[in-house]
Amino acid sequence: MTTTTTHTAAVHAPRAAFASAQRPLAAADRNTGATVLRVALGTMWISHALLKVLVFTLPGTAQFFASNGLPGALAYPVAAAELLGGAAIVLGLYGRQVSLLLVPVLLGAAWVHWPNGWVFTQPNGGWEYPAFLAVASLAHWLMGDGRFALRRSAWLAPR
Repeated sequence: MTTTTTHTAAVHAPRAAFASAQRPLAAADRNTGATVLRVALGTMWISHALLKVLVFTLPGTAQFFASNGLPGALAYPVAAAELLGGAAIVLGLYGRQVSLLLVPVLLGAAWVHWPNGWVFTQPNGGWEYPAFLAVASLAHWLMGDGRFALRRSAWLAPR
């Protein structure tokens, strides 16, 4: 190899690496990413529900709802929806539809926590965590369930 050939190969190697990095993601990569999002999101929904059940208790959550002008009894179906919805999302049981249907729960949580400020570590919690989960739920609805979903449906799913 001559010096010119070595120099040319060294100059073009980074371009080739950059060009390969610019390729669109393969369908398998997108499906894997959607699966990771689905499982993480479902797990977060479950933990959000278990916080209400195990830490604050359902009667305590009902009192919190009432103190914010919401019917206290709403705490029970909200916790059930979060727990069952999270499990459905993890398993891929109509996960996209469940994510979409749970968005109003998070928007309600963001509304309740709005006066506390942005960061969720503020006293009484801020609105950034529920807002992020709402956006992640919408992303899951848009992207799809990924791999290993048990039951899919085109109903309410974007095309």
